[in-house]
Amino acid sequence: MTKENRDAADPLPGISKWKNEVALVTGASSGIGWGIALALGRAGMKVAVTGRRKEQLEKLLAVLNDYEGEGLAIPADFSREEDIVQVFERIRSEWGGVRVLINNAGLGYQEDLAQGSAESWREMLNVNVLALTLCMQEAIKDMEPAGAGQIINISSVAGHRVPLGKQFGMYSATKHAVKALTEAMWGELAAKGSPIKIATISPGLVETEWHAKAFADEARAQQRFAEIQSLQPEDIADVVCFLLSTPGHVQINEITLRPIGQKD
Repeated sequence: MTKENRDAADPLPGISKWKNEVALVTGASSGIGWGIALALGRAGMKVAVTGRRKEQLEKLLAVLNDYEGEGLAIPADFSREEDIVQVFERIRSEWGGVRVLINNAGLGYQEDLAQGSAESWREMLNVNVLALTLCMQEAIKDMEPAGAGQIINISSVAGHRVPLGKQFGMYSATKHAVKALTEAMWGELAAKGSPIKIATISPGLVETEWHAKAFADEARAQQRFAEIQSLQPEDIADVVCFLLSTPGHVQINEITLRPIGQKD
């Protein structure tokens, strides 16, 4: 199936229960977040999107409008706690609160641990770990009174193993933290009988601009994509829609996916 056909495809039938409900997709200005936002818009959800690049978010809203979706763009820097709080306050004032949270915002730098900078480590920890946790905290404030909700944290296969020799030690550590935090939040929710679901999606190689930024080398990223048929953002969006389509009593905590041929 071509990308064009997939963009026009009907979503899974079970996702219809979320029609007109509010989703927040973080890190939506490109790549995986962009693809997920469009899929949720096609499913009839109200989609709030956030990221650092205002112009990209406005382009995304235009595409959502083409699908007759309802969107809300909120530029924000997720390394700043006050920006995170303001995103949720804006959604509450406009739409009454979040029912689905897609924690996709994240970044990575390729550095040796022996020589890396505290500045880049701090940024990764702030965005990949602290911001993700604060978003879960804020979203639960909205979901609990509604008696339903779904949190989906976008992680990485790097959260399951350390990519040896590739200088992504701190990035991998942040993704291991995402796995631990998701499991810890699941335990807290289960202990009090909460109906809120929580899951982690850990993709392998996905063809996005993330790799060019991480490697600081566009040519190297393109060479990596040429080695195998990489996952596409729409593949991750399909998994998100699958999770949202499951019955209320079904809890799927973890999905890991790689492209065929990926060896790490």
